[in-house]
Amino acid sequence: FSASWSQHLRSEVSPFLCLPSEADAPSSPLDVWVAADRVEARGGGTCQAAALPAGVSLAPSSCRGLRRLPGDGLHLRMRLRRPPPSADLVFTLRESLKPQKNYVFYCQSCGDIIAEDQKFLRVLPLPSENWSALVEEWCCHPNPFARSTLHPQHGDCFLGDTFFLLNSGNESHKSKENTRVICKRCKTMLGETVSSDTIKYYVTEVIIRPSEGSFSPTPRSQFLQSMVAQCLVELSSAKTTFRFTVKGDNGKIYILIWLLNSDTLLVESLGSSSSHSVFTLFGDIFMPSSGPVGTWNAVKVLYQPCIKSRNKDLADAWENDIGVHPLKFPAETCLELLLILGLSTTSLPPSLRRMNSFQVRISCY
Repeated sequence: FSASWSQHLRSEVSPFLCLPSEADAPSSPLDVWVAADRVEARGGGTCQAAALPAGVSLAPSSCRGLRRLPGDGLHLRMRLRRPPPSADLVFTLRESLKPQKNYVFYCQSCGDIIAEDQKFLRVLPLPSENWSALVEEWCCHPNPFARSTLHPQHGDCFLGDTFFLLNSGNESHKSKENTRVICKRCKTMLGETVSSDTIKYYVTEVIIRPSEGSFSPTPRSQFLQSMVAQCLVELSSAKTTFRFTVKGDNGKIYILIWLLNSDTLLVESLGSSSSHSVFTLFGDIFMPSSGPVGTWNAVKVLYQPCIKSRNKDLADAWENDIGVHPLKFPAETCLELLLILGLSTTSLPPSLRRMNSFQVRISCY
């Protein structure tokens, strides 16, 4: 039994708890003790404990299905109790950007300042990216908006699902259309020019902070999975959409994502062991940085990679399905996201890594 363990729990359901075991041999019996605030494994004169954070409790009487799986460790199911999450739990760009306030734009990769003292007179949401196709279905006559374009004027900020549009003013990006906007310091793609006076920035590449606030960098993989998870939560709530295609700026589909639930609670406990063979949540950083227990709100998704013509038939079917919502990011970001998904899947116990033909992933936000 290792003191390093992770559990993926949903409020008021029967969660699945996995306790990696270092003693797989039958000659090393363990007694598992379940209390409201902790799980303990006792055997061989030692006791290893995994505690729960304040406000989260288990129902010991609901414990069932205890078994040992080779390579996984100990598995058991029990009911979790926790207060309902607040309505404003998810931080979104729509809620953070306000008119008549000054903002600074930073490159997420290197922290370089892209624009200072940006003040918007209007912050307006854009219709979904497939709104034109929906209009064609609703109208019995030719699309009246076919030649209409939505371009921000000076002082406007238009918010899309995965990007925001700004008026470029006198900036030097506007000589060519569909030209990539690159960070001057690290050469990362931040967005693209969509017209002579409009720039599109992707939410996965730019951090926006109030001018009076401070800026602290966030590890890339942590930021990327958080932003994508927020997009999934917001779109599933607003549009009742649970299937998504992740497409690059080159038009290629890189990933198919199926959102299973958005109310998962991830609890990660280091216990008291000196072992550091732990569940790596974000890939390039281990959370929490201090304290024995870390808790995050998370989404649970199924996904399929689509690079090198993998799952092409399914990708084609999803692309033509009006119930599937497209998410567009830079092609390099799509590959980053696919790598993060794969690393997370391999960190799960083997028996929990797949569901039918899809792979399983837990993403925090």
